[in-house]
Amino acid sequence: MRFGNRGGFNHGPREMHDVVCSDCGKQTQVPFKPDGSRPVYCKECYQKHRPARVR
Repeated sequence: MRFGNRGGFNHGPREMHDVVCSDCGKQTQVPFKPDGSRPVYCKECYQKHRPARVR
């Protein structure tokens, strides 16, 4: 049995998209193409808006 590439998630570098943070207005990049239906946040603002983890 070969344990090489099993068709996993190694698709190379992700395409990044330039956006403006919906909270602070700072230019940032995200690894998905926003469709405008939801706010997009920079890394710092995302930390403030992300849901609390349930333990």
